[in-house]
Order: sequence, then C-alpha cells, then structure tokens
Amino acid sequence: MIPIKNTLVSDNVAFTQFVCNLSKCKGACCVEGEMGAPLEDDERHILEDIYEDVKPFLTKEGIEAIEKNGKYVLDEDNEFSTTLIERNTACAYVTYDEKGITKCGIEKAYEAGKIDYQKPISCHLYPIRVTKYASFDAVNYDEWEICTPACSLGKELKVPVYKFLKTPLIRKYGTEWYDELATFIEKELL
Repeated sequence: MIPIKNTLVSDNVAFTQFVCNLSKCKGACCVEGEMGAPLEDDERHILEDIYEDVKPFLTKEGIEAIEKNGKYVLDEDNEFSTTLIERNTACAYVTYDEKGITKCGIEKAYEAGKIDYQKPISCHLYPIRVTKYASFDAVNYDEWEICTPACSLGKELKVPVYKFLKTPLIRKYGTEWYDELATFIEKELL
C-alpha cells in the first residue's frame, strides 16, 4: 500500500496496466453489475439539480426508471447509487452510440455545455474504487473480467492505471496529491 496524505493506495494502481477499450467491451461497466454507480454525498443533490438538463440526453427506459424510482437509490449495501433501469441491468443514465457503445447521458449533457458536472466521480475513476474509512480512503484497483480488453490494451501501450486515470484522480484528490503519488511510484516502486 502507498500512503499519500489521507489515503492508502493499492500497489495495483501503480503496477496494473489499463486503457479502456470501448470498442471491445462496449462500456459493459455501465450495464453489468448488481448496483448503480456509487455516489458521494454531494452528488445526490447534484443529480437532483441537473436532472432536467440531463433528461433530453437519456433513453426512454432510463427516464421511466428515474421518474419511477428516483434520481438515485439506496442500494443493497446501504449506500446511495445511481438508479438502474431494472434490477441487475443498465444504469438509468446510460445511452448508446451508433456502434452500441454505452455513453453517459450526464457526460453528454456536460459535453454539450448544458451542465458543469461531468459525471459521478466513481464512474470517472473506474476501475479504481474508493472505500471510505473514518480516517482515510482506501484507493483500490477493481479487477473485473469485463475489463480484460482494457488490461490487454494497457499492456500494449504500457500505461499503468494511475496514469490512465490522472484526470479523475486529480478531480478527486487534487494535483498535489496526484503529483505525490506519481513521484512515490516512480522513485520508490519502479
């Protein structure tokens, strides 16, 4: 584990090589799994505030699920997460491009300049998952079979997780934190 400020970062974040390969996985992380995307406390309020601006970017099924079940739900782990279209199916905020690759409706609204919130930080950070404890965050690489193509591409391009996810890691923890992590990895581990 790598101690950086109020976090403990798994060595896998430094050593696992990873670059999303959407042409292979089609964004399966947005449609597979038992729960929606984990939400930070402030993100629930953000979803409430931006919904009307995001709604035009969503599918009919996503809108129906959100309007029936809410913009977020309390999941089986007693944590707040994005609403699913149905149990164990796609996130209600997911859309699809012409190639069948999932896209985030929230992010599409952001890219169109309708909102200033990109998407839930848990989505932006994936395959990193953050577990909050009383005095620190555990920052871990989440190994999932659907990401095998991303690991293959990461190995081919020689890009470790922490470099692939530089932007969302800075969004979550700040530039100073990221620079400290990168320096530690490059001087102590490599």
